[in-house]
Amino acid sequence: MGDGPRVRENRVMRLDLNADVGESFGAWTLGDDALVLDVVTSANVACGFHAGDSVTMRATCRYAAERDVVVGAQVAYRDLAGFGRRFMDVPRDELAADVIYQLGALMAMAGAEGTRVAYVKPHGALYNAVVHHEEQARAVVDAVLAVDASLPVVGLPGSLLLELATAAGLRAVTEAFADRAYTPEGRLVPRTEGGAVLHDADEVAARVVRLARDGVVTAVDGSLVEIRADSVCIHGDTPGAVAMARAVRTALEAAGVEIRPFTG
Repeated sequence: MGDGPRVRENRVMRLDLNADVGESFGAWTLGDDALVLDVVTSANVACGFHAGDSVTMRATCRYAAERDVVVGAQVAYRDLAGFGRRFMDVPRDELAADVIYQLGALMAMAGAEGTRVAYVKPHGALYNAVVHHEEQARAVVDAVLAVDASLPVVGLPGSLLLELATAAGLRAVTEAFADRAYTPEGRLVPRTEGGAVLHDADEVAARVVRLARDGVVTAVDGSLVEIRADSVCIHGDTPGAVAMARAVRTALEAAGVEIRPFTG
């Protein structure tokens, strides 16, 4: 009966909140990492390929360590000019090496600040590519296996990346996006299309509460999409990111949702 997905009842309401941070570069500053990290429980730290530099990476790891926020490696194409949001046709072995390089750099910075890298999440165009691109999804899995097979991999529910990660014995962590619009198929609306990014903090907070409570989000055509998410991302580079993060956390806690890292 009905066209939408069946709402799941009696779900255990706990959720990780993550944010993309460490994306400043040299004299160019993006976002307010310290304030964002006051709110979230996991930090996707840029590793210098799409954004970030050595000083920014180390400072971001320090901010996270001071707040007991879990550090994750946000790995990307080698695309500083495009902020990692352009697809790049990189061969599997080369992409795997690039991911290993980024993991090694962030692991060193995290260790210098008394913390560690606890998971891996692709960024931008790579994140979207590994939903369906087998060779690139395998490259990410190859890299994680080569470095530390205990590291969870974060990705879109139903993605090829998470399927291959699970098959390889890695922990697959499903993710939803607080401030991104969804297609009826459960994919992210491309940033090149209007309305792809949501900016109303109250609307976003209500969407995330519904996600935590009922396991659904409303797609751009008004249909309900079922999404099982262990973590919810709030982009640290969008205008008003700190206020939005606070609104989301406040609304979740008011709804009785426990906020804690998925690694815990």
